[in-house]
Amino acid sequence: MTIRYNPPTGWPQLGRPFHHGVVEPKGRVLHMTGQVAWDSDGNAIGEGDCEAQARQCFDNVESILKAVGGRFDDIVSLTIFYLDPADMPAIQKVRAERLQREDGPVSILIQAAGLITPDLLVEVAPIAVIPDDRFHEPRY
Repeated sequence: MTIRYNPPTGWPQLGRPFHHGVVEPKGRVLHMTGQVAWDSDGNAIGEGDCEAQARQCFDNVESILKAVGGRFDDIVSLTIFYLDPADMPAIQKVRAERLQREDGPVSILIQAAGLITPDLLVEVAPIAVIPDDRFHEPRY
């Protein structure tokens, strides 16, 4: 069982879906490469639109999770790289749609000078723990 907690001395969540601490459950740890707004053909989605790009990032994460029996609430740690602080509300909106507050992972947000190509605005790099009773080898 995943233990997610916020000590009383931690700063407030303000309704955002994250926790200050997450203790990993038993299961298979899944490390994912950073997911950007590329579709399955390698085309960038949502040029200049950070919200659209964040949606594609999380769609890509969902595909990787599902391939081994995982789901969003299995994510225990999430790092998000972004370029423009003005895009934070769009990123947080999409993140809140995909991750419920009670299941929120520990999180890191890092403003970056750039990503792999100039057309990308956001990158999502999660770590998940898939419970043994749901884990299966990737199915395509």
